[in-house]
Amino acid sequence: EIRKFCVAGQPLPRKDAVGLRRGQVLPRLGLGRKGPLRPVTRDDLVGQYIGHTAPKTREVLKRAMGGVLFIDEAYYLYRPENERDYGQEAIEILLQAMENDREDLVVILAGYQDRMERFFRSNPGFSSRIAHHIEFPDYTPEELLAIARLMLERMEYRLSPDAEAALREYIDRRMRLPHFANARSVRNALDRARLRQASRLLAERGRPLAREDLMTIEAADIRASRVFTRGERHSGQEVAS
Repeated sequence: EIRKFCVAGQPLPRKDAVGLRRGQVLPRLGLGRKGPLRPVTRDDLVGQYIGHTAPKTREVLKRAMGGVLFIDEAYYLYRPENERDYGQEAIEILLQAMENDREDLVVILAGYQDRMERFFRSNPGFSSRIAHHIEFPDYTPEELLAIARLMLERMEYRLSPDAEAALREYIDRRMRLPHFANARSVRNALDRARLRQASRLLAERGRPLAREDLMTIEAADIRASRVFTRGERHSGQEVAS
């Protein structure tokens, strides 16, 4: 059945983009008249109090009929450690809709591969209704470096040759540390490098600055990261910069 998908991988733009692109492609196949919805999460489906979950979930389903329902990080719907959690109610309503309205509803679930596998093992009703599983591998270092260049270009920045070499080394080191999130980690590293660049230029305000200076990330802006200064010594902890 082409109407139910699981898209698994790290939390990178590719995962969400594919789900939404399918929301654009499937209507051309006659499988969704309204095209993509914005992704929904547990907060859009599950209420905080008794009696709130069913109306929220049904409203989301109502808006999704004839289109695509994209549930990001779907495993957060299920919290077995909390017997009073209302996520199970949302799951039951979703399963009913996936069965009864399968001609009018395209469903895409997205999330980390390992967590999605546990979610399906704990919820066989979902497992039996999801026909297609798509797993995205991590980006390679070369792909991440190309993504970084594109991100900077869009912000009208560039890497000096030494900074590009430093960023490549940063990516190699960061990929070996916990909590690596592919393009998201690279984007965060670039944001911090831009802040360091601004601080560096402010400290150099005694000299004239050309436009090229303002646009260029230098190696020092990359190598100030904790990934270089103490990331290896703290490999068991999350490295945020």
